[in-house]
Amino acid sequence: MSAPSPFAEVFVSTHTQALARAAQLDGGDAPDDAGSLRIPGVSDYEIEQLGSLVGAAVHAPGADYELTMVDVASDSLLAVPGTMVRALAELLAYESDEGEGNAVESVAAAWVDQEDLPFDAREAYEYVEQLAKLATDVDDSDQQELFVWAGS
Repeated sequence: MSAPSPFAEVFVSTHTQALARAAQLDGGDAPDDAGSLRIPGVSDYEIEQLGSLVGAAVHAPGADYELTMVDVASDSLLAVPGTMVRALAELLAYESDEGEGNAVESVAAAWVDQEDLPFDAREAYEYVEQLAKLATDVDDSDQQELFVWAGS
């Protein structure tokens, strides 16, 4: 019997709801959630690397894109820092003065080139675009954050 393939799930939630979702995911019995994004074959490390690429694309390099532990109840649940959420949200509408083309496409291609990902640039584009759309859904007034659950 082979081990399950690792994946990361990214979702917008409140802290309490995120802990409940993480418990389901940790237990292996969480159904797919239409409001979340599952990315196969990636860990929190690849998500952090993606954050750095997004930051560079929107001319915000060097900011803190490191995911942070949310709660001792789940070591697989991490919060996306606000700097990364803002950069992701900005990515969708980003137009550079240098005529660099589609920012989402550039970031997706760079992510595939930088990391050993189990998908190609076309699939990476879909993941990056969906992740950026999730970032635009974060509503601070509802105490929502962007979370990453990374399991194996």
